[in-house]
Amino acid sequence: MKYPANVVTIHPYFKVHPGQLASFKAGFGAFIDRVSKETGNLFYEFTVNGDVVFCREGYVGAEGVRAHLSNIGDLLGEALKIATLERLEVHGPAAELDQLRDAFKDFETAWFAVEAGLQR
Repeated sequence: MKYPANVVTIHPYFKVHPGQLASFKAGFGAFIDRVSKETGNLFYEFTVNGDVVFCREGYVGAEGVRAHLSNIGDLLGEALKIATLERLEVHGPAAELDQLRDAFKDFETAWFAVEAGLQR
């Protein structure tokens, strides 16, 4: 699948509190259900390594990311009661990233601007 040139990906790593992994995983369905209705979402999945949960997610531009954050804000708030956001990266074209800095102002975020690549 060819993605548009303005794809933005979000890379959050959650460290789940001791004894809360089953509860955190139980929330996957609610996130997936909500995100499945977002027209700007390209992919969304959870991966788990021990007590660290990674959410692999991609959106059509800053607009898709903003819609996503609005859509799942309450769910994220609940998840952060039983996990810590250990690392957060946002990747994409510099012009798209610049439109998102305020949306992530409450999180320590590492910004990665695309400089080169290819699509098949």
